[in-house]
Formats: sequence, C-alpha cells, structure tokens
Amino acid sequence: MGIFDRIFGRKERDSLVAGMGKTREGFLSRLARAVTGRTAIDEAMMEEIEEALISADAGIDTTVRIIEGIQARLRREKDAKPSDLQRLLREETAALLSDSSGSAADAYALAATGGKPFVILVVGVNGVGKTTTIGKLAHNFQAAGKSVLLGAADTFRAAAVDQLTIWSERTGVPIVKKEMGSDPASVAFDTVQSALARGSDIVLIDTAGRLHNKAHLMDELSKIRRVIQKVIPEAPQEVLLVLDGSTGQNAIEQARHFTAATQVTGLAITKLDGTAKGGVVLAIASQFHIPVRFIGVGEKMEDLLPFDREAFVDSLFQASETPGNPAR
Repeated sequence: MGIFDRIFGRKERDSLVAGMGKTREGFLSRLARAVTGRTAIDEAMMEEIEEALISADAGIDTTVRIIEGIQARLRREKDAKPSDLQRLLREETAALLSDSSGSAADAYALAATGGKPFVILVVGVNGVGKTTTIGKLAHNFQAAGKSVLLGAADTFRAAAVDQLTIWSERTGVPIVKKEMGSDPASVAFDTVQSALARGSDIVLIDTAGRLHNKAHLMDELSKIRRVIQKVIPEAPQEVLLVLDGSTGQNAIEQARHFTAATQVTGLAITKLDGTAKGGVVLAIASQFHIPVRFIGVGEKMEDLLPFDREAFVDSLFQASETPGNPAR
C-alpha cells in the first residue's frame, strides 16, 4: 500500500464535484447550448465547444489539442451525432491528463523506507495557499499513519513562519524554525538533521515565494537542495509547486517561472472551489507534463485531495449524467 492509497470514495468524489461546481456550471451550460437542437456536428458547433473550453481557462494550446483529438475521432466515427460530443470531449480530456498526471500514491509509495525521511520541498509564490497546503499535507500524512516534521525556511516574512507555526499547533506536528532573516538553507539543514534524529517519516519544508528575481530564486533553491543533500543525498525526493487555480493563466506563468528555476516534480493546484477557471488544471498538466499530485477544493483539512484523473474528469461532466450513463 502506498502512502496515499486511500480509495477515492463517495466522500472525496462529493467534495470534488462540489468544489468544481462553478467551472462545471459554466462549462456544461455552454456545451448544452452548442448541441441543443442540432441534428449534425458542424464547424459552428465545434467553435462553441472551443469557446466553452477557453472560458474554463483550459488555454489555447490545450483547447486546440482537445478539439483536434475530437475531430480525428469524428473522422473515424462517421455516424457520430451531437449527443455523442460529450462522450468524445470527456474521453479526449481524460486522455490529455493521462500523459502528465500522476497520483500522490505513486509518488510517495516508497516514502520513509530504509529509515530515511521523505523530504518534500514546497515552492510557490506568496498568496497561492502554499503554507496552508503544507498544513493540510501534514494532516493527510498523519492520517496515513506517518510522522511528520515541518521546516519554516521562508524566513523573509515573519507572517510565513507564524502561519506555519499555527498549522504546527493545529495538527500537532513539530516544527523547526529560526528568527526572521535567518539563512533559509540553514533552516532546511537543521530540519532534515532533526528529522533523522527523530526518525520522522516525512519532512515538509516551506520556502520563500519571491518572483522578482529568477536568478536569485534559482540560487536560493539550489543552495537549499545542496545543504539537504549533505544530510540525505537523495533528497529532496519531491519538489512540489503550489499554484492558485483561481488565477487562471497567471498560474501558468508562475509554473513557467518555477520550472525554469528548479526541477519541479509535482504540482498542487489550490482554490478551485472559488473559480470558474478549473480548466486551468488541464492547461498546466498538458503544457508542463508535470504530475498533478493534489487539488484544493475547499477550506477544510480534508479538502486537499489526492488528484484522481477519472474523478476530476467526472467532476466536469457529472451534472448532465443520465441514469444510463452514470459517472464512473
């Protein structure tokens, strides 16, 4: 069993469906308008589907890939009707995600083996929910029976250390921290040393979320990585980039910046419950080919969900499911 091998059951599906409500409502209403009263699939209908995807912030490139995939299917399925478009759109969307999504269970299946902690370096700009995501991750790891240690290496903002300390107290997870202005790499070093001494399974290290100078960011993250590897040569095993899904295309720019500055290995996309731009998950996954590990669909600790590709696609289409074609 992997560390996040919990079944994506009814509770998780309900949270996801509820969290994706704004995106789904706008998307499906446009899709319904595209097919209502039509007897044949034509160019105008495809343009309306394209507009529906773009309105959900799936992005131009991703939308083009999906539309081209549908058109290729239509050339093979010559008897397809307008009523078949939702099925085709759903299947092409799932296929797009299959190339670049990867479950948290897959990523963390070997966590805390061999007596060494699994180190997750968490990166992202200020305001995307990075520290909150760390707190929710700590809760999830604890629920999976793992011992967790937090490292407050965002020492440039007193509020960042204070916020992570609050999450430490809320979850009962210990934290390593220093005064504001301390060297972030020294905090990271002390954290992994403490993790070894404590026998911690999981280490979550917060980092500064500055974007104004990519070279400085790259140098800082590289230094943190080097000092961690002095203690655990194979760490960090994950560099998790947190993005705010409600910012739409701006999240893509942030992903571009951070992937240029460091080797990002996983994504957490937050705040999807408050936006109609949930299609940005498709855009980010298809453009960067980095696995989506988690998505945030609410304020509760349990609302940071391990990403499930089929459940996510279902959440976009479920409102128009019929009894003869239930969600999987």
